[in-house]
Amino acid sequence: MTDSGRGAGPDFIEALARGLDVLRSFRPGTPAMTLSEIAGETGLARPTVRRILITLEALGYVRAAERGYALTPRVLELGMAYVNALSMWDVARPHMEKLVAQTNESTSMAQLDGGDIVYVARVAVSKIVTLAVTIGTRFPAPATSMGKVLLAALPPAALPAVLAEPSRSGITPRWQPSATDLEAALREVRAKGWALADQDLAPGIRSIATGVRDGDGTVIAAINVTVHAAETSVETLLEEHLPRLLRTAADIGHDWSLTAAVPAVTV
Repeated sequence: MTDSGRGAGPDFIEALARGLDVLRSFRPGTPAMTLSEIAGETGLARPTVRRILITLEALGYVRAAERGYALTPRVLELGMAYVNALSMWDVARPHMEKLVAQTNESTSMAQLDGGDIVYVARVAVSKIVTLAVTIGTRFPAPATSMGKVLLAALPPAALPAVLAEPSRSGITPRWQPSATDLEAALREVRAKGWALADQDLAPGIRSIATGVRDGDGTVIAAINVTVHAAETSVETLLEEHLPRLLRTAADIGHDWSLTAAVPAVTV
């Protein structure tokens, strides 16, 4: 998991990076891990892992378990600091719920993290799809409609570095475009203002997405409508769902702008 040479410059704190590597080594389905397992997962030496675990235990982020070490609920503070700072998702949710009621299809919002998209908000309907999606799920950006929107919104000079970052999704998408094909697709997205992914990620998954902008007109997230390819045609997606999606994105962006303009008051 560790990446030698990932830090640049004298201000990079390797010890902090290693501590985060240890926290990330705990996976779903493995509530407790031994020191040896963590060392193997992170690529760190056992004495280093031991010192990090002792520190994390003192800070309340891990605890001794019957089988090694386990995370404590305190680690949620790290993620909730991000969620609480982004109250804009609470602003977006009623609009997303309205969109789901209109389309009877799931809608999600995502942001870029390197070459992946990460789901940050979702309102789902009960339908069987190929891939399960929850908050925090990541997919390779080029193979998703939201990813295409977010990549297209980047400054051209920033795009190569973002695409050079390896995906951490664990997913191998069906569509793996060449640089030329991807650039052509992104040009089309910039021209249209929305993106379509027709089973690019996995069989049966079809989606359409557009950007959500802040008060300055900057795309800070993408929102989509996802359908099952066997149930909903591309024509239906474009003719019926896209206009509703575009209105929803505009409404969310409008409300975000109003929220940002209200001065924060601490009582």
